[in-house]
Amino acid sequence: MKNLAWDSYQLFIAVARYRGLTGAVQSTGLSAATLGRRMLELEAELGRTLFHRAQTGYTLTADGQALLDHLKSFEAAARGVDLWRRQSSEPALVRVTAGTWVARLIAQNMTKLCRSTDAFRVELTITEERAALAHRETDIGIRAVEPQESNLARIALGDVAYAAYRHHLADDLQLQPWIAVSPDAAISAYLKWPHQLVADQIRVTVSRPRSLKDLAVAGAGLAVLPCFVGDADPQLQRVGSEIKELRHRQWLVTNNDDRHRSEVRLFARRLTNLMKDLGPAFAGNRQG
Repeated sequence: MKNLAWDSYQLFIAVARYRGLTGAVQSTGLSAATLGRRMLELEAELGRTLFHRAQTGYTLTADGQALLDHLKSFEAAARGVDLWRRQSSEPALVRVTAGTWVARLIAQNMTKLCRSTDAFRVELTITEERAALAHRETDIGIRAVEPQESNLARIALGDVAYAAYRHHLADDLQLQPWIAVSPDAAISAYLKWPHQLVADQIRVTVSRPRSLKDLAVAGAGLAVLPCFVGDADPQLQRVGSEIKELRHRQWLVTNNDDRHRSEVRLFARRLTNLMKDLGPAFAGNRQG
């Protein structure tokens, strides 16, 4: 068998981690049709079936999981070389990975987190996938689950609460439909909740969580949002009380190999302070 190009494996990693073609389209820039074809070609070259394919997405077969495990060390080495190359000729880079809403918060407060005198750049990756740091995929990650990997350091940032929201002028007696992300994009617990509890009442689905708020503000229906997002928008109101089963602890996570780098340590400290200052909002404690 001829040696396969590394980019075929990179595309496989993307499809595997996003559990389908939709998320991988966004991360690779290729169309779903092209990605699907490349995965079929990879399976043919390897002589192994790598995915179980369904309307809800792609899940790895035993061979697919074995291949992904084999590729992790190669991916880490490639990232290390790329990081070394870029930092040898450019300012130091701090890579941050967060979910949709925390990434939005980081963007809104970037002037507090980065200053003109800082000798580093920031690369912000937005994904609903759990931030991966074990193989130095990123420098700082925000996770909803306490990390168990022995080579990761963690800082508890407090709880995050969730509730259902609708437009503030909606009639209390009006029965409104639900808005949700598509099933294959429902990775986090709060994104799965509508499909598990009110699936027959979902009228509109979207591919990205960011559109849930936009649709709720437009009066299109009910959406489950983090309270720090929904409460901050005067055009939205909570429907009912907090959805207690969705509450979780939030963690800032760094890799032990990177956390002592001065730029990573500085950005992590600033981000930790920002997140803790906003602790009441994250926990759903409304003012007034």
